[in-house]
Amino acid sequence: MSTRPRITFDEKGRCNACQWSEEKKSFDWETREKLLLANLEKYNAYRKDGYGVIVPVSGGKDGSYVAHQLKEKYGINPLCVTIRPPLELSVGRENIYNFVDSGFDHIHVTPNKDILQKLNKYGLIEMGFPYYGWLICIITGILQIAVQMGVKLIFYGEEGEIEYGGSTERRNESVYSPEFQKRVYLEGGYEKVLSKIGEKDGSKLSWFQFPSDEDCKNIALTHWSHYEPWDSYRNYLVAKEHCGLKEKSEPNTGTFTNFAQNDQALYSLHAYLMYLKFGFGRATQDAGIEIRRGAMTRDQGVSLVNLYDNNYPENFLELYLDYYQMTELEFNEVIDKWVNQDLFEKINGRWQPLFKVK
Repeated sequence: MSTRPRITFDEKGRCNACQWSEEKKSFDWETREKLLLANLEKYNAYRKDGYGVIVPVSGGKDGSYVAHQLKEKYGINPLCVTIRPPLELSVGRENIYNFVDSGFDHIHVTPNKDILQKLNKYGLIEMGFPYYGWLICIITGILQIAVQMGVKLIFYGEEGEIEYGGSTERRNESVYSPEFQKRVYLEGGYEKVLSKIGEKDGSKLSWFQFPSDEDCKNIALTHWSHYEPWDSYRNYLVAKEHCGLKEKSEPNTGTFTNFAQNDQALYSLHAYLMYLKFGFGRATQDAGIEIRRGAMTRDQGVSLVNLYDNNYPENFLELYLDYYQMTELEFNEVIDKWVNQDLFEKINGRWQPLFKVK
C-alpha cells in the first residue's frame, strides 16, 4: 500500500520491496560473504575469552536460523538473548525452550512486568503500538547485555525496512548504530513513552534504557540479510529441523500462515492496528513475501488478503482487556483514535474498508 511509512515507487509503479527483490538476484553474494567474514574478524566474533556475537532470539524461525548458521557454518558459539514478551503464548514458550535445548547458550530476561504493562499501555494509547514497551526492551536490553559481556557485534535477521518496503538509507551499509534503532524502529516515541513512568518507578526502568553514547559507539549492529538472500520460509524449515521449532495447528489471526510471530498474543492486535492505520495487515505482509519469493501468484495473494486482512482479534479480546485494564468501550475508543478514516468507515460497530484490493 502507498500508505506504508517510508515506501517509494518507481516509474513502473513497483514498490521498493519488489525492486529490492529483483535487484538482489544480480548481487555477487560471494563478495558479501567475504564482507561477513571480514566483519566477524573486525569485531572479534571469534574471541576465546567470552562471547563474540549476540543473536536476539524469540524461539522463532529467523533468530534460530541466524544462530544455527553462525554455529554450524562459521564455527561461532553465539550468546542468544530473549526478552520475555508480554502475553506469551504456549507455543512460543515451547519454541524458545526447544531452541535452547538444541544446543545454544542463552540468557532469558524478564523485565518488570508492571512497568512493561504500563509502557505497553502508554504505547497503545500514545503511539497506537500495543507492545511498544517490549519493543523498547528488545533493543535496549540486548544493548545492555552486549555492554556487560563486552560483545561488539549483534546479529539480527532481516533488515525489515529494506526487505519490506521502508527506508533504504542503509541499503549499502553492512553495520549500523543504535541511533538508527531509536530514530526509525522506535519511531521517535522513546522519550515520550518513558516519560509516563513516575519517579518512584524509575529504578525499574533499567532494562528499558539505552547504554551511554560512549558504550553504544563500541557496538555494531548488523542483519544477516545483508550477507545472503533472505528467505523466511527456508529459515522456518531449518529451524524446524534443527532447533525444534513448532508451528500452530491453525492459521494465525489475520493471516493464512501458522509458523511466524507465535511468541505473543499482542502481535495480532499490532497487525490489526497496522491495518486500520495504513490499509494493509498481516495477510498483505505474508502474501507479499510469498509472491516475491515466487511461491504464490499475485491473484492468489489478492484473494488471501481480501479474506484475512480485516480481522478484529476477537479471540484475544478478553485477554487484552484484562492486560490493559480497560473496558471494551475504552479499548475500542483507543482503536478508533488510530483509524485512518480516509480508508475506513464504521458499520455495526466494526471498521470496514472503503477500498478493495484488486
